[in-house]
Amino acid sequence: MNTKIALVTGGSSGIGRCTAISLKNMGCKVYEISRRDIPCEGITHLTADVTDENAVKSAVKSIIEADDRIDILINCAGFGISGAVEFTEEAEARKQFDVNFFGTVNVTKAVLPFMRKNKVGRIVNVSSVAAVAHIPFQTYYSASKAAIESYTCCLANEVKPFGITVTAVQPGDIATEFTAAREKSFEGDDAYCGRIGRSVAGMERDEEKGMRPEKAGEYIAKIALKKKVKPVYAIGFTYKFLAVLCKIFPSSVRNYIVGMLYAK
Repeated sequence: MNTKIALVTGGSSGIGRCTAISLKNMGCKVYEISRRDIPCEGITHLTADVTDENAVKSAVKSIIEADDRIDILINCAGFGISGAVEFTEEAEARKQFDVNFFGTVNVTKAVLPFMRKNKVGRIVNVSSVAAVAHIPFQTYYSASKAAIESYTCCLANEVKPFGITVTAVQPGDIATEFTAAREKSFEGDDAYCGRIGRSVAGMERDEEKGMRPEKAGEYIAKIALKKKVKPVYAIGFTYKFLAVLCKIFPSSVRNYIVGMLYAK
């Protein structure tokens, strides 16, 4: 029972993959769920789309059949879209929430009965500093991450009596494939005087110069293995400081500063 059984979603690349590797290096037996099978030594891949509830249940069932428990769940699967709210198709906005938010919900619901039965478990949901510093022209991404944080805090109180702890982690700018994979729309950029393009270009420059995913993955793995956790953690001093400022500043001041950075 000393070896922790961990499940990481979105484990084929980026922060998810680095988190899975860090957990393995810290002595856990690690499974990863993703749509792509990109082999990684010492980590067991399970093919599933987190938006497919039945596929998720099947993947979780296979872990339970092999190990009888899941001690740690890291919900890391996600992607980003950008564009003006006015010109974003409803289908694209729903897809953003289906993956980022409801994907987290699907995997958590599949795992919770087994954690509750064993009266132990740690769930880490990957949020973003965009959940508190709301990024214009990445509205639906920001909203999906804010939803994850509300979900995390509510769930933590619901499952606390069963020995299950839940926390959210806020990465900031991370240099991963996430940047290139962002689904960008510049529709309406003329009407918005080029602000859509400038905002997204600025954000992507920051991401490309951001923290290495290995460092973020190691941080998340350490949170997963902590004895006690807080409801929310920001990764790195800069973003911890930013998270504190977002709590201290009036919303009008916070929104003004973010607007000056990403909506000029």
